[in-house]
Amino acid sequence: MTPWVEHAIWWHVYPLGFVGAEQTADPPGTPVAHRLGRLEGWLDYVVELGCSGLVLGPVFASETHGYDTVDHFRIDPRLGDDEDFDQLIATAHGKGLRVVLDGVFNHVGRSFQAPPEWFRPGDTFEGHEHLVVLNHDVPEVRQHVVDVMCHWLERGVDGWRLDAAYAVPPAFWRQVLAEVRPRYPEAWFFGEVIHGDYAAYAQESGLDSITQYELWKAIWSSLNDGNFYEFAHALKRHDELLDTFVPQTFAGNHDVTRIASKLDDERHLGHAVAILFTVAGIPSVYAGDEQAFHGVKEERVGGDDAIRPVFPARPDELAEDGWPTYRLHQRLIGVRRRNAWLVRARTTVEHLTNEAIALRSGEGGDQVLVLLNIGDEEHRFPVELDGFELAVRPEDTADPVDPAAVPAHSWYVLATGPGHSG
Repeated sequence: MTPWVEHAIWWHVYPLGFVGAEQTADPPGTPVAHRLGRLEGWLDYVVELGCSGLVLGPVFASETHGYDTVDHFRIDPRLGDDEDFDQLIATAHGKGLRVVLDGVFNHVGRSFQAPPEWFRPGDTFEGHEHLVVLNHDVPEVRQHVVDVMCHWLERGVDGWRLDAAYAVPPAFWRQVLAEVRPRYPEAWFFGEVIHGDYAAYAQESGLDSITQYELWKAIWSSLNDGNFYEFAHALKRHDELLDTFVPQTFAGNHDVTRIASKLDDERHLGHAVAILFTVAGIPSVYAGDEQAFHGVKEERVGGDDAIRPVFPARPDELAEDGWPTYRLHQRLIGVRRRNAWLVRARTTVEHLTNEAIALRSGEGGDQVLVLLNIGDEEHRFPVELDGFELAVRPEDTADPVDPAAVPAHSWYVLATGPGHSG
């Protein structure tokens, strides 16, 4: 994995929704809508949050939602044009932010222009009639993906998220990357894989990272069910993945119900975020989750609209009630940045009940200890706290507390070494 990724913390954006683009592509001849610039007004907000890069959802010309691409070499005219894109990349880089693009290379929109042999006859993606699956056995398809990746890497992007990677033979990615990596050795590539053997897919494909859906599920499920044993089991599997690769971790993304809506008890939102930023992985925050946005994904046409909303023109137009969650993210991301070694940290469970868990990451002089309590009573943790200082708690206050005694439905993050109190 290229060294800069060791420090990466992503803000994940779905651009078509973010800027309020039309639901379907405009007719040919419609003037370009220069909307990408709206993202530039949010870059300082992203930096202040503590993130170091943007993962952009689809930006290429498509029929509707961006995952039905019709031209991988053209910016969607509902977003802007090449000049708008170049300006966004330059401005982001000028603020120290990396940029990763969403590569939809398993399937394309039905109006994508290519020879018939590029497609698998009669094969659509997961039953969606307007998504036609590419034939990854055809050399010209592989060359097309190589050309697309290199085109945008040359334009300044820093890596690729590979959509529906799980539906593509892993050998395809290995062949593609064998041509792309020598030209762009600093680029980072991660694939969307939901189920299955993550480690095997990473090894066979040559991808740098895989989306960690198993940990995501265990986070909200264990909090909802009052069953930290489930989380402890998933965490053990998560740690084992580090022998092969560093997973891409998240509490929300553009394809799932927002974490604030997923949790039965919103008092546990901080628990989820504390886990995300104190266990191994390359974490991302889905835009709006840091403001406790709500939104439920539904399995119907338009069922993603609630989780892919329009954002205001500027951050100062956001609702007031979301800012405490933003500041909480800032403080937890601050712990992550001060302890960058957490990206590969092994985490052990030091204490476990259904409703309380103590997670210790690191070893020797650098350690982080997370104490989570989702019960209705204060929980006293029987763990050794010598050398630890309170780093973050839900309340942004300096009032003294007993760090071993965590109040009901609360949590503490403790860390060793100087500079961690606050």
